[in-house]
Amino acid sequence: MNRFIALFTLCTLLLCVRINAQEVAILKYNGGGDWYANPTAVPNLLRFCNANIGTRLNDKPQTVEAGSSAIFQFPFVHMTGHGNVVFSPEELENLRNYLLSGGFLHIDDNYGMKPYVTKQLEALFPNTALEEIGADHPIFSQEYNFPKGLPKIHEHDGQRPQALGIFKEQRLVLLFTYESDLGDGWEDPSVHNDPEEIRRQALQMGANIISYAFKN
Repeated sequence: MNRFIALFTLCTLLLCVRINAQEVAILKYNGGGDWYANPTAVPNLLRFCNANIGTRLNDKPQTVEAGSSAIFQFPFVHMTGHGNVVFSPEELENLRNYLLSGGFLHIDDNYGMKPYVTKQLEALFPNTALEEIGADHPIFSQEYNFPKGLPKIHEHDGQRPQALGIFKEQRLVLLFTYESDLGDGWEDPSVHNDPEEIRRQALQMGANIISYAFKN
């Protein structure tokens, strides 16, 4: 009976992901990192997608916690910040179930996040390492072509931008964008005063990620 209840619950949660296919959420996490960074970024990206690639996304993203059952309502969850990230064992289990049941998590390092988040990802999928995603992956040509891979939006330490992923059964379930700062490029133009071409590249790459997540 318990196995039946567990299966029924998982199917129900997966159905929620599909029913609420036009919703996007921002992940709230513990540890002291600023999960709320770049407040105009995701709304701007969602409006760009609606205007340019035919999506019908709610441009007011919700906030969801890693341990909440509400996360299963969102096929796409975005996470960002600069500092520490901590997930409890219960949050890790919930997040793992979310990703394995069809969810997608995009983590954008806003600078300084990598050492903390990679430790948590090792606990999330202990036997699956982050792997670099080549420029030939469909995510770089989903809606807009990026033949060289992830664009560089902001410079920090002189390192090249990297798209790192976790795959389960050949499906990309988690994307970690590093040394790119896509989220800064999605912000209102007055926040960072980026050249229009740079901001356009950030939004187009973001649209690729959104499109890929919803179609795969």
